[in-house]
Parts: sequence; C-alpha cells; structure tokens
Amino acid sequence: MGFKDTLKAKLAPAKDKVSDLAQQHGDKIEHGLDKAARTVDAKTKGRYSSKIESGTGKAKDALDRLAHKDDTAHKDGGTTPPADGTTPPPAA
Repeated sequence: MGFKDTLKAKLAPAKDKVSDLAQQHGDKIEHGLDKAARTVDAKTKGRYSSKIESGTGKAKDALDRLAHKDDTAHKDGGTTPPADGTTPPPAA
C-alpha cells in the first residue's frame, strides 16, 4: 500500500464526517457565505463584486459536492454528459 492509499484510508472518516456536517448544516453555511460576501462587498465599496460573487458561487458548489447534493455526478466517475448531446464512449 502506497503513501497515497494510506493517506486516503486515514482521511476517509474525516471526509465522511465533513460530508455529514455539510448535509446537516448546508443552509447555515450558505447563509454565512452570503453574509460574508455582502460584508466584504460593502467594505470594498463594490469594486470587487464580480470576483466576490464568483468566489461565493465556487464555495457553494464545493459545499454541494461535499454534501453529495450534486445531481450531475454519474456512475462513470463523476463526469457530466457532453453539452452537444452525444454519448461518450463506454469506459474500458
């Protein structure tokens, strides 16, 4: 067993705990992200609004992934289907 495998095995319980907490308190965390974004935006007088909005969106996406709320994950390794409607080749 390599270092990476050992590390994954030791961190799995922590990942599960974080996932559970994200599921239980996701709404509170999102509210906190929104509140922090509004505060920072007010302090910077709107100069970085687009960057703040982008960062907040990425943080919420990460929260959804942690809480396993993301419906785009598939059994083929978490990839989403192509936008052009074609079906990807089956995994070997």
